[in-house]
Amino acid sequence: MPRPVQTLGWIKRPMPFMRRAHQQFGDVFTVRILQETLVLLAHPDLVKQVFTASPSLVHAGEGNIVLLPVVGRHSVLLLDEKPHMRQRKLLLPPFHGERMQRYGDLMTEIAEAEIEHWPRGEPLELWPRMQAVTLEIIMRTVFGVEQGGRLDELRGVLSRALHNVTSGVAMAAVALLGPERLAKAKLLRRELAPVDNLLLDEIRDRRADPGVAERDDILSLLVQARHEDGEPMSDAELRDELMTLLVAGHETTATSLAWSVERLVRHPDALARLRDEVESGGGEYMDAVIKETLRLRPVLPLVVRRLTAPMEIGRHMIPAGASVAPCIYLIHRREDVYADADAFRPERFLEQPAGTYTWIPFGGGVRRCLGASFAQFEMERVLAALVTKLDVRPAAPEPEHVSRRAVTLTPSAGARVVTSSRDRAPVAA
Repeated sequence: MPRPVQTLGWIKRPMPFMRRAHQQFGDVFTVRILQETLVLLAHPDLVKQVFTASPSLVHAGEGNIVLLPVVGRHSVLLLDEKPHMRQRKLLLPPFHGERMQRYGDLMTEIAEAEIEHWPRGEPLELWPRMQAVTLEIIMRTVFGVEQGGRLDELRGVLSRALHNVTSGVAMAAVALLGPERLAKAKLLRRELAPVDNLLLDEIRDRRADPGVAERDDILSLLVQARHEDGEPMSDAELRDELMTLLVAGHETTATSLAWSVERLVRHPDALARLRDEVESGGGEYMDAVIKETLRLRPVLPLVVRRLTAPMEIGRHMIPAGASVAPCIYLIHRREDVYADADAFRPERFLEQPAGTYTWIPFGGGVRRCLGASFAQFEMERVLAALVTKLDVRPAAPEPEHVSRRAVTLTPSAGARVVTSSRDRAPVAA
């Protein structure tokens, strides 16, 4: 199809567009969207080939250049090879292990406080409510800002800016001007100025805090982190990484949470089983529900790698400079991997563990999302609070279809549900 027709299909009906192309052309096919030409890969073996290739051959940072105007040049998402690994080593520790577990009670507290304010007995959209939850979690765990005027200021500035810079209008501006030109545009700089000023103020305050070593928030940990040469991250590096955490960890997790509930309310047996498990203190089925949601409703349809040299993929020689894209959506819908692939069936992950190259909502290889464990842990805590505090049913009988919002795939009606308070308190949470 002509490039404009392909672009329209990709924007308006991305799922049918990809499935139709896959059925017609097989596991390797080219799509032309806006000014970008992508070679989509839809077989686990091809995905493995890309994810295990040398970082000097497949550049993810170049593939993520569309994010430059917002996250900045120092973002770990835009770096490749040695600079990427150098920055990744500093960012990874707070998002894993014991450090991450310390945030669990705070996540539960935030989720329960937000849930208390939700209206009962009338339709409400969960997607924006989940955005409020995930933003609050970021402000408290990443920035370490407690209740008060500072938190209110942070909440207002960040929510407005994040809404504007991740909108369809912003993505259209990227398409028209290109990320390099847009990054220098005065209008965007004015839009981001309040955020930049606020982030730099927080960085300066944290550097000057004599008690920073006793703090557990991620900003405090990053301020104290040192590169291998003993140098700390600069203010510019910290600003860009904080913005990266906001952009990558706010809307994506909120969308996954909204999709989880949208799926669960249409499968009452799964919802009841999840609630029973949470109240008994278990976690195996919760993990399966989250994995199945991320399989069936990935927030991003693909990941992109830019080739620095020619590479043979699936009997095709792809030239240097081309963009190859392991397709999350198509891999997750393969019937030879997931029987009855269109069905929501969390049990499949109790029967078979998630595969390294067949379950890829967070990408893979050395570029796998460093916040993957944090995001899943956050989803566990928020969902546990929701199912034990509320009874939830769908606001309409029809399932919500996938709708595009800029680069993410969201519920078409915002995950509309009706809630009511539960009569009994949970036995254990």
